[in-house]
Amino acid sequence: MNFYQKEIQLRSYSRGFHLITDTVIGAVPELRKIKVGFLQVFIKHTSASLTINENADPTVRTDFESHINTMVPENAPYYVHNYEGPDDMPAHIKASLMGSSVQVPITQGRLNMGIWQGIYLCEHRNHATGRKLVVTAYGQ
Repeated sequence: MNFYQKEIQLRSYSRGFHLITDTVIGAVPELRKIKVGFLQVFIKHTSASLTINENADPTVRTDFESHINTMVPENAPYYVHNYEGPDDMPAHIKASLMGSSVQVPITQGRLNMGIWQGIYLCEHRNHATGRKLVVTAYGQ
């Protein structure tokens, strides 16, 4: 079994849900050598997250942002942790709800995702700097 791992720095993204599939694939060209395996993507932050969902219609990403902001509002009177502003604690909660990693099968050197699936960076902060990802491809 072969393992390939890269740490990549994403550019800064605005708050919201952003497709990063091509960036992730481009970071690990060795995945083309894997006939059967997995790609795991992990985000090294507590106020942003990753998920897999619709990759074609951008209104899905807009609706994700609207809905999660309704579920986890800013300025809730019970938040104590707000050192970095009103988006601070909500960003941590959103990141925990969405998750810090995704895993995708690799088949014949390509990600084996559904036709309408893509990897999202879920940016929960208003003014975040670039995020770091650890991308690991492994298999035979």
